[in-house]
Amino acid sequence: QVQLVESGGGLVQPGGSLRLSCAASGSILSIGVMRWYRQAPGKQRELVASITSDDGTNYEDSVKGRFTISRDNAWKAVYLQMNNLKPEDTAVYVCNAYVNWQNFWGQGTQVTVSS
Repeated sequence: QVQLVESGGGLVQPGGSLRLSCAASGSILSIGVMRWYRQAPGKQRELVASITSDDGTNYEDSVKGRFTISRDNAWKAVYLQMNNLKPEDTAVYVCNAYVNWQNFWGQGTQVTVSS
């Protein structure tokens, strides 16, 4: 069974940085597009960033220039470097990946931006 496990969330002051990681484990034959979503209290889940198997990236407008998504195919992982964090970035960040031609989700990691 494929699992996605996130790490790296926490509490950070405005202007600070965090790096989220998501590692895939299990019997993996193929990993396609990998994505980071977030969901803030009372809001719908939104797509933050995505990266294809050939490193094509896309970002939600509010994080462009501040967040960077990357992946390491050897380690079956995807990362989200978040700089210049703002209070409105506070949310549960969830990893999503297309693994073995199926869609999988992680359990999420909390990011709180507050002074």
